[in-house]
Amino acid sequence: MHILLIDDHDLFREGLKFLLPVLDEKVAYYEAGSLDEALKIQPDQPIDLILMDYYMPGVGGMSALRACRDAYESANLVVVSGEEDPRVIRESIELGASAYIPKSSSRDELCNALRVVLGGGTYLPKHALRPQGISQPSAVRSSGAMQRYADSNMANLSRRQFEVLMKAVQGKSNKVIARELEISDHTVKAHLSVAFRTLGVQNRTEAVYAAAQLGIQPGHIVQYEEIASQ
Repeated sequence: MHILLIDDHDLFREGLKFLLPVLDEKVAYYEAGSLDEALKIQPDQPIDLILMDYYMPGVGGMSALRACRDAYESANLVVVSGEEDPRVIRESIELGASAYIPKSSSRDELCNALRVVLGGGTYLPKHALRPQGISQPSAVRSSGAMQRYADSNMANLSRRQFEVLMKAVQGKSNKVIARELEISDHTVKAHLSVAFRTLGVQNRTEAVYAAAQLGIQPGHIVQYEEIASQ
């Protein structure tokens, strides 16, 4: 596994390198203290996983996340930050992050979150899955109503709409989804638009919340037949 660590604190990068071998014994690390350094790295093999801070010297925040996503589009991008504002978490997932892990998380929480990501899922901290962290669709208010609403409408999606939605919930960008399904970016956007409207959500982050309410937990991406048969 090839992992890129982007954080301006050397000690934090060293700490991550101490923890990450529990995920895979054979790990090759690339390190950068800033976005500029990260973009100059020329890895021998494709990067599998990126762990990056949200606030860094120079270019940070959403601009850094977007640039990193574009430069390493096939990698799983994980934000590990001291910032726990639900709005920042929501925007990070919208820009294609597969996970947002607060630096206040325990070792077990960090490792479990990364296992979810490597298994193809999306991870959000618990407080971000509460209604005040991620907006529920305006059509419903209570979590029970949310579940009934989403559950009854999920089955109305076509197979392709469902496939695109599940890949979006996994944190994959439109470009990656298009390549994996061999369709155009425009078609991906069209399928997501229909899927979001059908579920009563407005974006990827609300879709993650809706999936959680349905019991579709990060790392457990259900098959179309499981929904269609309900």
